[in-house]
Amino acid sequence: MHKRTWLITGVSSGFGYVMTQQLLEQGDKVIGTVRNKEKVAGLIEKYPDTFICELLDVTDVPAIRKLVDDSFDKSGVIDVIVSNAGYGLFGAAEELSDAEVDHIIATNLTGPIQLIRSALPHLRAQGSGRIIQLSSYGGQVAFPGNSMYHATKFGIEGFCESVAQEVAAFNIGITLVEPGGARTEFRYGSAQVASLMPEYEGNPAHGFLSMLDGSNGLAPGDPARMAARIIESVDVEPAPMRMVLGSQALAATLSTLMKRVADFEKQTDLAASTDFPAGE
Repeated sequence: MHKRTWLITGVSSGFGYVMTQQLLEQGDKVIGTVRNKEKVAGLIEKYPDTFICELLDVTDVPAIRKLVDDSFDKSGVIDVIVSNAGYGLFGAAEELSDAEVDHIIATNLTGPIQLIRSALPHLRAQGSGRIIQLSSYGGQVAFPGNSMYHATKFGIEGFCESVAQEVAAFNIGITLVEPGGARTEFRYGSAQVASLMPEYEGNPAHGFLSMLDGSNGLAPGDPARMAARIIESVDVEPAPMRMVLGSQALAATLSTLMKRVADFEKQTDLAASTDFPAGE
């Protein structure tokens, strides 16, 4: 089996950590970024030759560019870029601070955009590559209390769908991964909650509080199985534009898209009414 080199952001927890474990176990090389190396000390010790751990804050754009350039210079070829770093922010739009809004955009949207932009010249020069962007079914389906998270995921999906068409001629594929709820730190450890306002008590915007409470039942998604499907997708040609992981996520996505299409179809006459008449 061909051994690949992967560059993965955010490998200290969640899908990034599980993917890194599985890849190292199968003999691949991983350049993984973290903000704290202590969380991956076991991997550093166990895989000294195939796990290269780098410190990176994905809100630091110059640092992203330097990391990508240095990684390609040292490795020669990087087969797969996985833009994984990100987090969830919960609360009504009115409850979020300006700093919280700015930080999640910098982490979940600007950082991934700049990571991909930094990698493209190298992938184009080597004549191949695969980019995997961790999104969410929240890039298609919106819930109250998640406005800024959805803003970043809807945004990165539009970016990737456009770029995928730009770089296909260079044998570079892009896949958006849209997981549903999974038993990772994203939901049960790293989720950030705004300063909640009493005016929103009992409002759908606070429905996430029940979801974040593990005593109400755990998420159905198995991170190990999801990570395995993401890794397997690199062998699929052409690269799938989207992968929805989780039966609940797929059901919610299909329901939302069907309602959206039905609403658009009702607007046929309205849309046509704004065109110049034929021949003018």
